[in-house]
Amino acid sequence: MKSWFIRSALAVLVAPALAAAQQGADNPRPITIDQAVQLAVQNSPITVAARNSERSGEAAVRFAKAQFLPSLALNYAASNQGGTQFIQGVPVPLSGLPWSYSRSISSNLTIFDGGSHWYNYKAAGATLDAAEANDISQRYAVTLSVKTQYFAVLAAREQEAAARRQLEEAQQSLQVAAAKMIAGAATRADSLTAALAVGTAQLAIITAQNALLNANASLTRLVASPVMVTAVAADTTDIGHMDVDEGALTKMALEGPAVRAAAASFAASTAAHKAATTPYMPSINLSGSYGQNPKGTQGYEFGGGPTTTSTSLRFTASYTIFNNYSREQSLILARIAEDNAQASLRDAKFAAQQNLTQFLVNYQTAQQTIALQLLQIQSATENLRVQQQRYNIGTALQVDVTTAQAALDQARFNLISARLSARTAKANIEALIGHDIK
Repeated sequence: MKSWFIRSALAVLVAPALAAAQQGADNPRPITIDQAVQLAVQNSPITVAARNSERSGEAAVRFAKAQFLPSLALNYAASNQGGTQFIQGVPVPLSGLPWSYSRSISSNLTIFDGGSHWYNYKAAGATLDAAEANDISQRYAVTLSVKTQYFAVLAAREQEAAARRQLEEAQQSLQVAAAKMIAGAATRADSLTAALAVGTAQLAIITAQNALLNANASLTRLVASPVMVTAVAADTTDIGHMDVDEGALTKMALEGPAVRAAAASFAASTAAHKAATTPYMPSINLSGSYGQNPKGTQGYEFGGGPTTTSTSLRFTASYTIFNNYSREQSLILARIAEDNAQASLRDAKFAAQQNLTQFLVNYQTAQQTIALQLLQIQSATENLRVQQQRYNIGTALQVDVTTAQAALDQARFNLISARLSARTAKANIEALIGHDIK
């Protein structure tokens, strides 16, 4: 009976589920974090839309500049007239040459419009500034997503390594418990407890491998790679340090992409508000034209025959006295948009300060947690060694060894979680200020 139990317990060391998980894993292509960020920024729909908004803003600025230039138009016409007409009640063919021609060039220039063109130009420039700031903000938002998944890959690898270490230690405890049970120095409960620890370690490996597969899949989607990608196998203990004081970070946060975009939007709404006041001013236009009317011909000739000319130069001034409250409606909407933009700018500044405080606290807490967990691992390792020695000489139970092992495993996973938190907090700060912190 004992030999059957021992063989069954040792069979747990090679779990079929673990083999299936390993067979289902692909061989992803390793890429560095800089390569992942570059690919994601290039391919992400968010950054593509932000770049297109910037292109649209550039086109709007060119259009606003062009409004200061005179318009120019060329006109050409050729017409053929035929048929009959009544003369003294008798239909007779139309007299004269059937083909007639005209050609002209005309131009129009707005001399004064109350500053509408100028304010529209300023609004377009501010909108472009907002689009550029939004482009930076979206690039760092995508960068944050990439880094989060990249760090998740590193954390999953660390978890798998810790779980394999856990499995090795559990296997050693199972071998000792099985040997002591054969010798009659331990109970069946000790072997069952050790076998359960082995199964728990195997499950931890499967969980870590599944987390790694999910993180790889998420990273692959972000970088838009046709093949599965993963993080480069490197020293994952480096979480990065920030040698920047809180005052400098606060200043950079208040000048970050989100605040710059809100400030540019406020400037654009202010210019739009001023542009909405210009319909209360008169407008003055200058227009001129030069035309030719060639002599008609019997058949079609592109240029016609001898020509007469005509010229015109016109100044026009107009002032709208009443337009059914259209000006007032536009002005009210512009004022509302300016007030909303001002409130958004104020909130963006407070949000930047709030987020920076939160991210700094998270980073500092993670750093302290890392230091504490490193000490906890040392303590748990020593405690496990003591409990194993006590169990070997018969002064402790297997459950004491298992409890010490569980404490060590938990300390390892807490350390991995703290490293992930520190990396994520640092990436959040970089996204907030719009700069990489080396």
